[in-house]
Amino acid sequence: MTNDALAQIQTQIMWDRLIAVVEEQAQALIRTAFSNTVREAGDLSAGVFDLKGRMLAQAVTGTPGHVNAMAASVGHFLTRFPAADMRPGDVYITNDPWLATGHLHDFTVVTPCFRDNRLVALFASTSHVVDVGGLGFGPDGRQVYEEGIYVPIMKLFEAGAINRALIDIVRANVREPDLLEGDFYSLASCNDTGCRRLLDMMDEFSLDSLDGLGEHVILRSRDAMLTEIRALPFGTYQYAMHIDGYEDPVDIVAAMTIGETGIDVDLTGTSAVSDYGINVPLPYTQAYATFGVRCVVGSTVPNNAGSLAPVRVSAPEGSILNAKHPRAVAARHTIGQMLPDVMLGCLSQAVDGIGPAEGTSCLWNFVLYGGDGIAGGGRAHANATPFTVTLFHNGGTGARPTKDGLSATAFPSGVRNTPVEINEAISPILVRRKEYRADSGGAGRWRGGLGQVMEIANVEGAPFALSSMFDRVRNAPRGRDGGGKGESGRVSLASGAELSPMGRQTIPAGDTLVLDMPGGGGYGPAKARSPGHVASDVRDGLVSRERAKRDYGVALTDDGLVDQERTARLRDQ
Repeated sequence: MTNDALAQIQTQIMWDRLIAVVEEQAQALIRTAFSNTVREAGDLSAGVFDLKGRMLAQAVTGTPGHVNAMAASVGHFLTRFPAADMRPGDVYITNDPWLATGHLHDFTVVTPCFRDNRLVALFASTSHVVDVGGLGFGPDGRQVYEEGIYVPIMKLFEAGAINRALIDIVRANVREPDLLEGDFYSLASCNDTGCRRLLDMMDEFSLDSLDGLGEHVILRSRDAMLTEIRALPFGTYQYAMHIDGYEDPVDIVAAMTIGETGIDVDLTGTSAVSDYGINVPLPYTQAYATFGVRCVVGSTVPNNAGSLAPVRVSAPEGSILNAKHPRAVAARHTIGQMLPDVMLGCLSQAVDGIGPAEGTSCLWNFVLYGGDGIAGGGRAHANATPFTVTLFHNGGTGARPTKDGLSATAFPSGVRNTPVEINEAISPILVRRKEYRADSGGAGRWRGGLGQVMEIANVEGAPFALSSMFDRVRNAPRGRDGGGKGESGRVSLASGAELSPMGRQTIPAGDTLVLDMPGGGGYGPAKARSPGHVASDVRDGLVSRERAKRDYGVALTDDGLVDQERTARLRDQ
């Protein structure tokens, strides 16, 4: 083997080690985080950057909105604090929605990494925290000032000493001060873990800097991405999605141009900004649109500045996908997380069978609040236990070209459903019911993923507040290539009253919150689905006998087997 071949192998090993370093960084964040949104749901990102602010590697553990937005944010930190001015022990922080990941609930922390007193890299991490004060996590704000405490890019630590003034101000403005302060330390600690592992790697391979490795990573990734893009048919492809919004429905309109130098996405025609907090800062728009492309184009190429560069995303200022300060943005995920399905819709115009049908897309996450005065109840419930708990859950994903959709799965965000037991342990809530929602997946040759049903009560019998941020209640996920729509969602009380899918509302004393989450769209004609698959779905409680007959043309015997003769007649109709 030649020396050149050996050098290439060593370079690849170092690249793989770099990815392992940031994965350990992310795991350190999960294991030390105070907020259940991080340690249980995995709503975070972690990465290593060169001294120009270019992301060299990201952890596999993480969410696209955090990772891809964080990829652009480190450059803003360097503008505020140039690399030449950084010193060992310095750590920087912000939750600026327009310079980081889109809303105040996400804090990004950047740590310079020094080797022999020489700056060699920057580590960054982001996590979603439970509370930042203000109105709380929800869509009700009219300006960002109402949504919580806003921390500009500043020092969290200086020469190893905590910025006590910042901590005191933050603690005085939030409902869960210990959790938030703990998360700050967790973010800084995980970056420190990444730095230590990087220095071990540099010692092992006798590296004085990451410059050479970084250039290799970026150039190889960019070239690999361009190779995949150039294999697509060049042209402009369009797709639009009509969703619920808040005060008015929202149209997301995209034109995707595939060409020699990459993919350009133009979101002109998208609805204007909302008066409420569902607006999306441009970095979050770019993050999720880029992720949607990369789900099927260059999906095996590691995510870094090189592979991200060939996908360019623009949205008109003043549209809901490019909202400017000081618009409210707390629930920006309800709109931004629809973008991958829109991108996949564009790509499906270019290449048959490249992407799935539409799914629930935006997370059905919500916040529950309790305690004296927060949900009414007067003196009778003055001693109700105070709590703030964020629950991450979702409906079904769209069916894929060759497989059923995934049930109760968070795509595109990638976070996990937060465990019932954890939320019940940290608050006086009781989840009375949590199960798949039968018949919610869209019919098709490949069935859409199922949503889920949840019923939630306060064990103390006290009223509690719900901050809801739900879409797909009035506009269900669409199927593809002849597949049927998924079922739309519903928010209600066990006593029968309908609730709004958006905004803060009170769950009355003794009543129960009921969430019926949407299902994903189907793929292909329903009568092309194997009768055996339909029978299996019925036996598993995923599809009812009535829907099997109506949607799929499949009749079953009393013992759940396919009635071949009746099925043949139904499918001939």
